[in-house]
Amino acid sequence: MDKNNYCVIMSGGIGSRFWPFSRETRPKQFLDFFGTGKSLLQMTFDRFKKILPLENIYIVTNESYAQMICEELPEISSSQILLEPMRRNTAPCIAFAAYHINAINPDANIVVAPSDHLILKEDDFLEVIQNAFNFVKRNKILLTLGMKPTRPETGYGYIQVSDDMIDGVTKVKAFTEKPNYDLAKVFYESGEFLWNSGIFVWNIKTIMEAFREHLPDMASVFDQGAELFNTPQEKVFIQENFPACQNISIDFGIMEKASNVCVKAASFGWSDLGTWGSLHEISKKDEHANAGLIGDTLFFESSENIVAGQKEKLVVVQGLDGYIVADTDNVLLICKKEDEQRIKQFVTDVKLKHGDKYI
Repeated sequence: MDKNNYCVIMSGGIGSRFWPFSRETRPKQFLDFFGTGKSLLQMTFDRFKKILPLENIYIVTNESYAQMICEELPEISSSQILLEPMRRNTAPCIAFAAYHINAINPDANIVVAPSDHLILKEDDFLEVIQNAFNFVKRNKILLTLGMKPTRPETGYGYIQVSDDMIDGVTKVKAFTEKPNYDLAKVFYESGEFLWNSGIFVWNIKTIMEAFREHLPDMASVFDQGAELFNTPQEKVFIQENFPACQNISIDFGIMEKASNVCVKAASFGWSDLGTWGSLHEISKKDEHANAGLIGDTLFFESSENIVAGQKEKLVVVQGLDGYIVADTDNVLLICKKEDEQRIKQFVTDVKLKHGDKYI
């Protein structure tokens, strides 16, 4: 294993689109959606430890999830858990990890990955990551992984590829946020676009230069405490200064601005599990495209549904087509799959009316 290769797993989100299963107190990365006995976070961690030294894997998460991370991943030390005092999107999260790792190894190559993605072909995935590490060692490139689209999906961002290549890898022409169906269909049929996986690989020097060029205010915040990273003073510095960081994604803040961005097209059975619809897509289904997760489900005169129940509880569904049914201890959600983008609004409305009781 190359001791210069590192992994940063982002695990601070609340997964509100998976409410009511995903809650602020236990977000989706800590859930076992498939009955495997492992959460999405544990599956992500186990994937990377096959090719990286255990001590080179870092988890960035919210302070409120520190105990859960320790319980989920007893193999890692507390020093590998980087705690954010508040949520500030992916750019500050990545900057925090980059400055910390730079203090340990200024020659590091880093893969950054969300904690809640599904990878069905792990061997293919790990081969792609190994090749990506080798690429960013040789090239000052911000590399992202792009998935070959299999349908006109409106829930993913897209990357338009150019005709230019660097060391066998394609330069990015443009990023596009989640399109409407008509535009997604154009993207899919053109063959020029890939799904944006949200998985990045780069050398530490390359990403830190990018922060200083494209997000100088954020870089300035972290530069003030550059000498404190990987010391006992780091925690206090982060608590006092992290909230000053702009709330912005790495895509908006850097990837869409930088000229040294490339994309590696890949296919390894990827899903970002961002929505109930994406979970339905990859779940085992009956002959009428119904998927039953957790507990037992019987379907009658129904099709294209996804039902997530509770262990030791039977759910019987009759006459529903294209619905999400999610049953938890204190919340039952019944929602059309085509309207699932409204779930975030449902959560907001519930919070306004009932406080945090059901959130």
